[in-house]
Amino acid sequence: MHNHLDASAVVRALSPDEPVILNRPQAAARAARFFVEKFPGKSLYAVKANPSPDLLQVLWDAGVTHYDVASIAEVRQVRAALPEATLCFMHPVKPMAAIAEAYAVHGVRVFSLDSQDELDKIVAATTDDAGKVAEDLSLCVRLRVSSEYSELSLAAKFGIDLADAAPLLQATRQVADCLGICFHVGSQAMTPFAYVQALERVRAAIVDASVVVDIIDVGGGFPSIYPGMEPPPLQDYFGSIHRAAESLPVSYSSELWCEPGRALSAEYNSLIVQVEKRRGKELYINDGAYGALYDAAHLGWRFPVRALNGGRNDATEDFSFYGPTCDDADFMEGPFQLPAGIKAGDYIEIGMLGAYGAAMRTRFNGFGTGLVETVMDEPMASQYCGTRRDPRVSDNVVSLR
Repeated sequence: MHNHLDASAVVRALSPDEPVILNRPQAAARAARFFVEKFPGKSLYAVKANPSPDLLQVLWDAGVTHYDVASIAEVRQVRAALPEATLCFMHPVKPMAAIAEAYAVHGVRVFSLDSQDELDKIVAATTDDAGKVAEDLSLCVRLRVSSEYSELSLAAKFGIDLADAAPLLQATRQVADCLGICFHVGSQAMTPFAYVQALERVRAAIVDASVVVDIIDVGGGFPSIYPGMEPPPLQDYFGSIHRAAESLPVSYSSELWCEPGRALSAEYNSLIVQVEKRRGKELYINDGAYGALYDAAHLGWRFPVRALNGGRNDATEDFSFYGPTCDDADFMEGPFQLPAGIKAGDYIEIGMLGAYGAAMRTRFNGFGTGLVETVMDEPMASQYCGTRRDPRVSDNVVSLR
């Protein structure tokens, strides 16, 4: 892996015939410092967004000490990479063997759950051979909340309904050293009100159960910038969360947590692809639905793009992409705006792929390999660079005369 000025420099140096993942460690470090310094609580990196060992080290070096792991494989990986990190097993449904290994071997003490069955499983898996029940567990009950303000819903699979939460909170309180409530408003939440609304549901759950709560975990959902998605500044989210959480009826020593994944990793990666064929407004490229562009194909996600050679000064047109496999499903509708004269052999950089990009690559049809290089320029969009204009500010000036 080498350092280059930008994507164009990579193309000039390598003329790659396979996709190239570009890392921007400086962007990920900046995002991490932003959360560490400005979020009014503790930030847990959601490893599933991008489990790259290099990224984990960048985040650790920038001050992120807690990691949201969702499988025993992630537990093992992060513990091996970061021996001193605090690991939080936040998947609400886990095999008993995974819980037991995480607790006994890897020192995990934080677990989430959303049912009595899962609570019983955690208690059984952390009870020692002499029958002594663990007394050092931090257990977070996941509450189902609305995803109506987010681009991707996470409201269907996990979370206990408010109407059923009181007995589970009471039972969890009996065995937990620290009791938490967690939730997830969905990925790419486009307004801070999503968290305010969810925290009102948390308030109702606490009042109904009459329990002392030590941890409020607002989960992930913090947005990045993509074409057609211009969220408010992250400071607005932090302020709204802080004000709403401050008034909750919780322990005086309670902690506020969050679990950013996309927000910490999106700006870390971009991707260089090569156009292998043009058919009208369709470009055949060498990565796609079974590679780093999974979200573009299956979720209709629009990523920023730019041409790296050939016709960069032309007027732009909207294009769709076909990936390299033999599968018709390997299609990304876009639209992706590129120079009208783009042709086979030209290179394209696709930005903001650090979250759920490289992590989703498969080897289907023999594809999914390529180089990894480091570049030093800015990502195509950033919540952190300090030059971003607030999308809510209008250019219209109203005279008071």
